[in-house]
Amino acid sequence: MAHAPEHSTDRPEILDRVNPAELPRSKLILNDRGFHWITDKVCGIVEEPTPLWWKVTFVAALFIASFTGAGLLYLVSTGTGTWGLRSPVGWGWAIVNFVFWVGIGHAGTLISAILCLLRQKWRTSINRAAEAMTIFAVMCAGIFPLFHVGRVWFAWWLFPLPNQNGIWPQFRSPLEWDVFAVSTYFTVSTLFWYMGMVPDLGAIRDRAKTWWRKAFYSVLALGWRGGNRQWSNFEMAYLLLAGLSTPLVLSVHTIVSFDFAVSNVPGWHTTIFPPYFVAGAIFSGFAMVLTLMLPLRAIYRLHDVINQYHIDNMCKIILATGTMVGYAYATEFFIAAYSGNAYEKFAFVNRAFGQYAWAYWIMVSCNVITPQLFWFKKIRENHALVWIICLFVNVGMWFERFVITVTSLANDYLPSSWGYYSPTIVDIFTFFGTFGFFSVLFLLFVRFLPLLPMAEVKMVAPQADPHAH
Repeated sequence: MAHAPEHSTDRPEILDRVNPAELPRSKLILNDRGFHWITDKVCGIVEEPTPLWWKVTFVAALFIASFTGAGLLYLVSTGTGTWGLRSPVGWGWAIVNFVFWVGIGHAGTLISAILCLLRQKWRTSINRAAEAMTIFAVMCAGIFPLFHVGRVWFAWWLFPLPNQNGIWPQFRSPLEWDVFAVSTYFTVSTLFWYMGMVPDLGAIRDRAKTWWRKAFYSVLALGWRGGNRQWSNFEMAYLLLAGLSTPLVLSVHTIVSFDFAVSNVPGWHTTIFPPYFVAGAIFSGFAMVLTLMLPLRAIYRLHDVINQYHIDNMCKIILATGTMVGYAYATEFFIAAYSGNAYEKFAFVNRAFGQYAWAYWIMVSCNVITPQLFWFKKIRENHALVWIICLFVNVGMWFERFVITVTSLANDYLPSSWGYYSPTIVDIFTFFGTFGFFSVLFLLFVRFLPLLPMAEVKMVAPQADPHAH
């Protein structure tokens, strides 16, 4: 059973007034749902027979994921020439997709860590799925730089392992920083996600009716019994991991932005990239959370625990970060014009009006104009429209990475070496297959692990508030 939230008694007179921190409580769980209903609802998703929609979707996701497997197998057996990489564009879809997927993974840790430290209770209904999304997105991201090295069997040289040849990574390269930042981010996020599930896995184990389910969840629950000492240690470890994850949210995409910002390529060499990339990552991450959670909310009838208040907050964060991204686009143009650097000015004029203008205006339409619809309450309350807008945001953020990566390389300092980058069918299959890979992992998570953090949701339930009645 989850602990009730602690209330300060240092100043008893404040209990007579409305505590602002408790205002959202009535909105977080609707219809006075109690502890027993929450347990039955979350465990029921795992315990019910496998629904037909899940089987059909899983088979379709496996089929799409096979595109990535086939594309990578063909790449390794033939060579990176099967991708659309040609001089002068040495970074194509692989790097675009890497930055895209790392960005998708940002919302999970932000919801779990930063909002946890800020004591934002509305995060409790969405943080588990967002954390799972983070881990699966980083796994998709890791595929691309790994195979982009060409000879994938030499990728272990990226790690500082003792070796006879005295060959060490170039530690001054941001590409090497990526290896450490993303691997650390993945490790800490996985620990954070798994540790938060332990109390819920214990509850599912205790309800299991078959020996194999009891054995499976007993191993995962790590002997959880829900004693006072276990809860105390759990809460301390959870808080420490939240504190450890918080700088990672900011540092990982900052380091990814250094891949571009530390170079001398026009359009890349700018100091605005770190905050701009972090805002964009949060922007796309929250859009993906809504893209996943709105259908699940409808399928599993989770309207009482994921209600309009949660959707409103996420839409407002998408609106805020989308406005930041739009401001960053405008700032880039201003700095290029103000710098007096002819190459820098050309890079941005070329983005907007050159051979890739179509990609630039798709990016601006999806990332700057579309989110502004969230100013209107009626739009935020139309969940089908919210879902469509979130899809547009994810499309726009992919095009943002494409515009940044490709336009600066395709038209460099020498017009004689200019070219037009186009992906090959292998590029396209490999990328779209990662959506299948991501979906396979997410569907397995939904089917076999608790979708919502029961223990945390109970903390914000009306039953947990001693002053509610």
